[in-house]
Amino acid sequence: MFYVLLALRAELRQRGAFDASNQPRLDALLPLVALGTVADVVKLDANNRRLVAQGLRRVRAGALPPGMSALMRAASRETAKATTFDFGFALGPRINAAGRLADMTLGIECLLTDDTGRADELARQLDAINRERRVIEGDMREMAMEMAESLFDEGDEPPPAICVFDPDFHEGVVGIVASRIKDKLHRPTFVFAASSAPGKEHELKGSGRSIAGFHLRDALDLVAKRAPGVLLRFGGHAMAAGCTIAEEHLDVFEETLNQVALEWLDAATLQRRLETDGPLPAEYRRVDLVDMLHHEVWGQGFAPPVFCEEIEIVSQRLVGEKHLSLKIKHQGQPVDGIWFGRTEPLPSRVKLAYRLDADEWQGQKRVRFLVEGAEF
Repeated sequence: MFYVLLALRAELRQRGAFDASNQPRLDALLPLVALGTVADVVKLDANNRRLVAQGLRRVRAGALPPGMSALMRAASRETAKATTFDFGFALGPRINAAGRLADMTLGIECLLTDDTGRADELARQLDAINRERRVIEGDMREMAMEMAESLFDEGDEPPPAICVFDPDFHEGVVGIVASRIKDKLHRPTFVFAASSAPGKEHELKGSGRSIAGFHLRDALDLVAKRAPGVLLRFGGHAMAAGCTIAEEHLDVFEETLNQVALEWLDAATLQRRLETDGPLPAEYRRVDLVDMLHHEVWGQGFAPPVFCEEIEIVSQRLVGEKHLSLKIKHQGQPVDGIWFGRTEPLPSRVKLAYRLDADEWQGQKRVRFLVEGAEF
């Protein structure tokens, strides 16, 4: 869309509507372009990465819309140190939360308003809605994960596709919960909730997330052909899709989707893989290197460096009841680490895949390893 606006401006300039000295300044839109690109998990090809880089440059310089600035404050983020992580995991969820639980126009108005006071008010509302979303998601995630894991016996492989539904699920967060199950079980996953639309109580609205090698929208298309009438509506793309079915057809949908997955997915595709850059030389375990990496543009299709090597676990404990805090030795030197979302303990020596991060304590910044995976 940004390139369309550039082309339209060029055409209007050629027609004499304005000249180079008084033409509309489209660069002011780049912070919004960058936010939308990252938050919507758009692949960072060469062009998109340039746009995100330019948007980040303006955000860090303070040249951003009042709504984005207010959202950064609500998320306790510094605009001068803004990263693509902030766009994807701080601003994006707050904007999306309104559409999931309340009125999506709140997020749109927040991004479009030029009134600083109104922007702050909307950002606070979005932050409160996002906190509510987290509570709902947490309860749903635990229940949905238990349901998904009950589909197979301990020690066995999960089915080729996962489908779960409960009448108490909230349709606004089914996509997030599906993503969490997909991440843990490495299977295409659909989570369904009862429709909240008047007169549609018999319908289920589902949101799905997929793994590499399984085009979810194409799979739904094949389900629709093999089980006519089951899918009332569907759409999406390779990695995410949504559909609506009658509750009475849930079993048929699950059975047909699993049959498609069984045909399309081979053992190699079902094997979780994490590409890494190998071991990290000790001399690069520095805070200034972490700061440099944080300053760069990372995202879908352009991942930050992930290192991998055998590491000694000195001690470990749960923090916040759902994260594993680690004291480790990296090439003989002590380093802190954390594995978000993991509760199971690790052996004393283990091969870890990790990213570089830094945390600050009493005014001192220290390198920290963010664990992405382990090989036992």
